[in-house]
Amino acid sequence: MMGERRVHFGPAAAFVLAGLILPSGALACGTERLSVSLGESRVTAIEESRALRLADGRIVRLAGMEWAAPAAEAKAALAELVLGRMVNLKGSATPDRYGRIHAFPFVSGSETPIQYALLDRGLAVAGTRIGDPACRKALLQREQAARAARVGIWGSGGYRLHQADDPAAILRDQGRFSIVQGRVLSVRESGNTVYVNFGRRWSEDFTVTIAKRAEPAFTSAGMPPKSLSGRVVRVRGVIEERAGPWIEATTADQFDWDGQP
Repeated sequence: MMGERRVHFGPAAAFVLAGLILPSGALACGTERLSVSLGESRVTAIEESRALRLADGRIVRLAGMEWAAPAAEAKAALAELVLGRMVNLKGSATPDRYGRIHAFPFVSGSETPIQYALLDRGLAVAGTRIGDPACRKALLQREQAARAARVGIWGSGGYRLHQADDPAAILRDQGRFSIVQGRVLSVRESGNTVYVNFGRRWSEDFTVTIAKRAEPAFTSAGMPPKSLSGRVVRVRGVIEERAGPWIEATTADQFDWDGQP
């Protein structure tokens, strides 16, 4: 692909870099208050671009992030970081419907989860359903620093921060986990749905929907949907098409804005 810049790095360099953006005292993801210790095991295979197979048979889905680099590059980066190495795990002991555990792996001897190195190098973006505000803030800060430095995906042109006033460009990423930034024009309710509108042409412009049944969860998280009106926000999720481009928001973690990530 023209303009694509591949990223190569060794495990030691990646973990040194991961400690540069935030001081060690600010590291939040994988701490005891966020998750439980899930023991130690050796990584025997990279199952796919965001899942590791361990010697004890468990499959670990990397928590708190989404891949944005090409799948082959993502798997190569993970292999270089952890394949054949012992990792300590912190996360949720409850497997998902696919039998995977969602966790923050730490290479033995490191104090930073591998997610930090991947975000710092511009290979991934912060995900949703992170759950812990301090961890979410740490992941977003790393993503934003990589974007400002134009490293990895942010410098190669392979991924972009979409602008809400360019619906045609957003639709080109239909089916992909993306980030869209813009000012919320209005928040309306109709039936069982809350519509967060970024334009006046509701049938063409970018829109975020929130199911009414999910509204209490947004309010409990300190983000009642109507409070978004007039804000310049970033919203992340899978782009779908419903006349214009659309993201369904099921958690407040999908929204962030400068000054209060």
